[in-house]
Amino acid sequence: MTRRLRRAGAFAAVASLALTAPALGAATALPFAVIAIGAAFLVSNGPLFELFARPGDWQDGRLNGLAGFGFAAAALAVLLALPQAPLPVDLFVAALLILGFGNLGIEAVRTRTDEPFLGVAGFGVAAVPAAVAGQYAVAVYHGTAVEWSAVLLLAVVGTLIAALLRELLYERDDALVVLSVGLVIWFVATLVGSVPTVDLVGALAVTVGLGGVSYALGTADVSGMLTGVLLGVLTIVLGGFGWFAVLIAFFAIGALASKFRYDEKADRGVAEENDGARGTGNVLANSGVALLSVVAVAGAEQVAAAAVVGIALPFAFAGSLATALGDTLSSEVGALYDDPRLITTFERVEPGTDGAVTWQGEVAGLLGSGLIGALSGVVLPLGDALVAGVIVTAGGLAGVTADSLLGATIEGDRLGNQAVNFCSTLTGGITSAGLAMILV
Repeated sequence: MTRRLRRAGAFAAVASLALTAPALGAATALPFAVIAIGAAFLVSNGPLFELFARPGDWQDGRLNGLAGFGFAAAALAVLLALPQAPLPVDLFVAALLILGFGNLGIEAVRTRTDEPFLGVAGFGVAAVPAAVAGQYAVAVYHGTAVEWSAVLLLAVVGTLIAALLRELLYERDDALVVLSVGLVIWFVATLVGSVPTVDLVGALAVTVGLGGVSYALGTADVSGMLTGVLLGVLTIVLGGFGWFAVLIAFFAIGALASKFRYDEKADRGVAEENDGARGTGNVLANSGVALLSVVAVAGAEQVAAAAVVGIALPFAFAGSLATALGDTLSSEVGALYDDPRLITTFERVEPGTDGAVTWQGEVAGLLGSGLIGALSGVVLPLGDALVAGVIVTAGGLAGVTADSLLGATIEGDRLGNQAVNFCSTLTGGITSAGLAMILV
């Protein structure tokens, strides 16, 4: 057994102390606080130090990783004692077990291979059952019925969040990971009502399968794959398979467009970085507004918001994705043609210049926005399909135009590409929502 694997096993054992929470309640913070204080100030050598020490801990002579994890667990445990709407005990247990056993799964895989995808798979294979078992144990202790679909959903969402943060952050950031997982699954639990088990299993099968395919084809890196799977699961659970169809249409067509004549675009110096593989930043920049929209829909249903909200939000979702696909096709197709012109002055500029457009790219952008508009009119609750399609397409064109204008004026100096993409999708979403409130 390697040192890293032994350390991960020891951390998993510490995480398992969360199983005392049903009995201890808010007092659960005490053992984790003791562990944190001991790791930070008392244990500087000896067998315990050697067991838990990460590379940086040897230099500092302090178990920073264990201390951070302990303090984070104690802080999360304090939320168990909130006078109103406390953190559910089962979610506290799930959050700690996801990280503890997920890290153990990664290290088990790393004893044989450093392939990132297999490491993430190892994280999930260990974390999801641990989270399910933890929630089940809490239910048994309290004598309550187990809603397996909700248990599985929260285990999967928490695992995806933890695995994603593991890819984006440093190993020493366990404290941030465990806090984030606990708060996110708590939020999701408040939004999601009863989820049919068949729908959930179908959602997981489809999203995980498509995520694996995207990674295998090189259209997404590990972090982008995890982000896409998480977005897909939440979209299906909070919205439905129709919403997911629109989302996956953007991902699939956009990915193919990025790969289309990639070598030629690379030779021209206008190809996407990372061989066209999308990362977390790219995925969220293009679909973050869509995610916020579907989450807002679920929240509006919980609080019985005004009917106008129920009209605006689906259009905002569709309009943002119409922008994202329109902009992607416009950029990927337009980059293949010479003599682009700056949208603000119409002067000729070099291919790849921010804010540059070609008529071929503009036509491709129109087709991309129109495709999302047509699909949305059919599969989303938008009313008359033709009217809805026109509204969504108009929003997409507004967003694509905003992207070009922002690129020509402030991109680079004040905003990065991903920030511009987010602003443009927000413009498309707001435009579609506004037109819907007027016309629908």
